[in-house]
Amino acid sequence: MTQLRVLLAQRLRRDWLQLTLWIAGTVGLAFAGYGGVADTYGTEQDRIGTLAAVMANPVILLFRGLPSGADESALLVFLLLPWLAVMGSFMSTFLAVRHTRGDEEIGRLELVDATPAGRWAPTVATLVHGTLAALALGILVAASFLAGGAATEGALLVGASVAAVTLVFLAVGMLSAQLMRTSRGANSLAVWILIATFVLRGIGNAMGTPSDDLTRMESSWLTWASPFGWGENTRAFDENQWWPLLPCLAAFVVLMAAAFALQAVRDVGGGIVPERAGRAAARGALSSTTVLVSRLSAPSTVGWMVGGLLTGALSTTLGKVLDQVAGENPTIADVLRSLAASGDLEQAVVVVFFTMVGLFAACAAVQTVARARQEEAHGTAEAVLATPVQRVRWLANFLVVGFIAILLTCAAAVGGAALGATGDDAGPELLRAAVVAAAGQVVAASVFLVLTALVFAVAPHLTIPLGWTLVSVAIVLGLFGPLFDFPDALVNLSPFAVTPQIDGDGVDLRGLWWLVLAVAAGGAASLVLMRRRELAPEG
Repeated sequence: MTQLRVLLAQRLRRDWLQLTLWIAGTVGLAFAGYGGVADTYGTEQDRIGTLAAVMANPVILLFRGLPSGADESALLVFLLLPWLAVMGSFMSTFLAVRHTRGDEEIGRLELVDATPAGRWAPTVATLVHGTLAALALGILVAASFLAGGAATEGALLVGASVAAVTLVFLAVGMLSAQLMRTSRGANSLAVWILIATFVLRGIGNAMGTPSDDLTRMESSWLTWASPFGWGENTRAFDENQWWPLLPCLAAFVVLMAAAFALQAVRDVGGGIVPERAGRAAARGALSSTTVLVSRLSAPSTVGWMVGGLLTGALSTTLGKVLDQVAGENPTIADVLRSLAASGDLEQAVVVVFFTMVGLFAACAAVQTVARARQEEAHGTAEAVLATPVQRVRWLANFLVVGFIAILLTCAAAVGGAALGATGDDAGPELLRAAVVAAAGQVVAASVFLVLTALVFAVAPHLTIPLGWTLVSVAIVLGLFGPLFDFPDALVNLSPFAVTPQIDGDGVDLRGLWWLVLAVAAGGAASLVLMRRRELAPEG
């Protein structure tokens, strides 16, 4: 028990900054939501009209929750719950992998195993640590709802839903760490499971059945295949159902049991998924550091490209759902006509989807620079820098490869949009909107590439947590700022919010030149600062 307390204290000491950022950001979003909903949707009629518009455009349900009535608190849950759960899930998966596979990969766990703590104590400590973080997040989310004046049972149910989904992905991270041999592979597997189940929930909601008054949606069976769907079907501030949390708890127990079982049968440093055999001799091209960085970053880049391709295809294909839904429900048809009068709805859908493409491209960029930090922390960068390769050139290679990853992700999305628009009369216009949106997202994602590189040059130990935090804050401001009536100056701090858009027959450049200036200045500053710092191994 003493060893467990020591290990738990060590984890809390290592993670206090990351946990503070994740929890404060998630709780801050929940707390800010009440003021935004009260200002933007102050009357019941406003909220009913908003929900009717949602039913008219099921694509919105991919990015929001499950409509459960026009109550102010219920609308806030519809707008925010999936994203609160996503942020908690990212927090828990990264935590799980960092303290299991990550520590094993750098040899830290082997040292602990040699002490009286043994092999199981670190895993148990990580489980307790992650569970406490999830419970703290749930309690603080519930407290933020209560502080906004929400009903007690509904607030507690929202907090419990966020905590339950967070626990599921803690177990997903723990299991991924047993399956994969590297922390990079474990994180990638856990993140793709998270993204897949999030999208599955959204598609299941979009395929659901709206109520006659257009204020509620009964999700389809597909939603029940996702932990996020279980959390949403609690319907806080409406039916207040607690039983959908039982599948979350069951999944947590089953996945954790599987993680412990796999740890019992594998060797230290090994993984269940076999490592691919390498070539007997390296290719000649690997004498170039740029090719080496490309090779290291290729798996994650391909993954983000697949995400971009699917998102681009959905941006143009799901818009066609509008006609079908309108034909089945005359009330929705009326809403569609009113929406069409204010602009081209299908092009607006493309813009929303390509904001997600920009998020994927930014993640590809941050992950590429994070790879530089991992190489440095694990000591492999030292072997490269012992050759005539200098620090500036080495970091420049990661910047070049990161920018290529951004281009490929956005290009894949445009290709997906073109496939989805095939045979559609509006296809050329939709494709034009996709190209303009993709070009803007290339620049926006490049901002995060150079910002992460700047952090790497100035404070290398903060590269990974701060890089991902910057992306999270920007997407929250870009997606939720206008919704909650944040000041324009605050919303426009997000590069995603100021990218060029189609404006009639032309293109509104908006903040393009400011973004280009930020990319140029940030990239140059990171390279200059990299010249003067020493290597910073894992601390």
